[in-house]
Parts: sequence; structure tokens; C-alpha cells
Amino acid sequence: MVLGAVEGVTEFLPISSTGHLLISEHLMGLPTKGKAGDGLIGFTAVIQVGAILAAVVYFFRDIVSLLAGFGGGLVSSDKRQRPEWTFALAVAVGCIPIGIAGLALRHAVKSIDKSLITVACGLIVFSAVLLFAERRAAQDRPERSLTVLDGLLIGLAQCVALVPGVSRSGATISAGLLRGLDRVSATRLSFLLGIPALLAAGAYELKDATTSGPGAPGTAATLIATVVAFVVAFGSIAFLLRFVARHSIAAFVPYRVALGVAVLLGVALT
Repeated sequence: MVLGAVEGVTEFLPISSTGHLLISEHLMGLPTKGKAGDGLIGFTAVIQVGAILAAVVYFFRDIVSLLAGFGGGLVSSDKRQRPEWTFALAVAVGCIPIGIAGLALRHAVKSIDKSLITVACGLIVFSAVLLFAERRAAQDRPERSLTVLDGLLIGLAQCVALVPGVSRSGATISAGLLRGLDRVSATRLSFLLGIPALLAAGAYELKDATTSGPGAPGTAATLIATVVAFVVAFGSIAFLLRFVARHSIAAFVPYRVALGVAVLLGVALT
């Protein structure tokens, strides 16, 4: 329940859900090495599905519109001139890089996913990117102006979040801002890009997460955490969309840096 709540709160905020889960696991004394550690990584990937299902429910109408726009564009040249087709195509193209990178680097990702030092460095170093993106952000492009190139570049930025501590939402929102999108449009696109990627990751890791054995999370714990993540994430999405309408994502930087420094100190003292 604790890890499900942590996942739900942090998945869509630019503070790294993977990093927070790893920190929480260490504080709770859970095994992060060996076969049990692999099971915990699988558990993390699966409970992210709960958060993503919250996004599916929250953006259900948008998803239906995207699918309709994509399907209509496949059969009609007139509908391919509409913004709905371009937006759907941009989201589809944006999902390709993380799919390729995730499969190609899955063993390396499992290794770095166990490193608190990597989490701390990711939290601190990527904070500079959030600040830079906000300073350079023109925010003069609405959602309807999204292009396929935007989708591809923001999708490539999503790959950076394979490093724990970076934050998938932080990377994609920053990339959207650097492409000139307004903050709300960049955030909505970040949510939509995350749905296929995290659903696929959860399905891929399901076997490890539900394996029984010493230190393994098991099916019951995984199910409970996924449900908790769904409930908490729904509120987190609503909060973030309201927040970014009026505030900069750079507001999260002091927290990221403070947590990163605290983790480094904790590692040094243990």
C-alpha cells in the first residue's frame, strides 16, 4: 500500500516515480539485489499500470478522439488534413523510441534501477534541464499545432527517463516546452505518451512481479499496490493539470535537489 501510494503521487509529477520507489524500498528494508531485486523492479513496473489506468480514465474522451482521428485518417485523405490526425500520428510516432530503447537496454536499466547514487544524480542534474526549459519556453503553441516531428522529439526525450531520478514526465514536459508548446499542452501530451509505454512495460514485467519466493512481492501485494496507485494517481493528475496552468514546473526543482543531496548524504553515512 505504501509503495502504491508513492507511485500514485509521483508518477505524473516531474520528480521521478522510479527514484522515489527505490528510495522507499531502501527505507523499508526491502531486498533490492539478486532475484528478489529483479522481482521488485518488475513489481514497480506493474504498479505503474495502476497509475496509467488512472490516466486512461481521466483522458478517456481524448483517447477516444485520438483513436477516431487516427482511424479516420487511415481511410480518408480529407481527414488526414485535420489536426486530430496529426496529433494522433504524433503520439503514435512518439511512442516508438521508448519501445526500442526499453527493449534494447532492458538489462542495463535493471542494473541502474538498483542504484541510489544514480537516482540522486538524476534528481540533481536533470533539475537544471527543468530550469532551462522553463526559461527558454515561448509557450506560444497550442495543442492543435502539434506536429509529427514534435511527437518524435518528445518521444526521444522520454527515453532519457530510463535513468532513475530523471522523471519521465519531467523529460517530456521539458521537451514540449522547448518545442514551444504551452505548459498545459506539453503536460497533456506527456500523459498520453506515457500510456502505451508504461502499459507495455507493466505487461512485460508481470511475470517477475507476481513470482512467489523469498523476498518476491507476489500476486496479492502487486494487486493491492496497483489499486492504490490507481486511486492516488487520479488525484495527482487533476492536481498537476491545475498546477501547471498557473505555475512553472521549476517549482519542483528545490525539492528534487534537496532529496538528491539527502540521498547522497544517506549513502555516504551508511
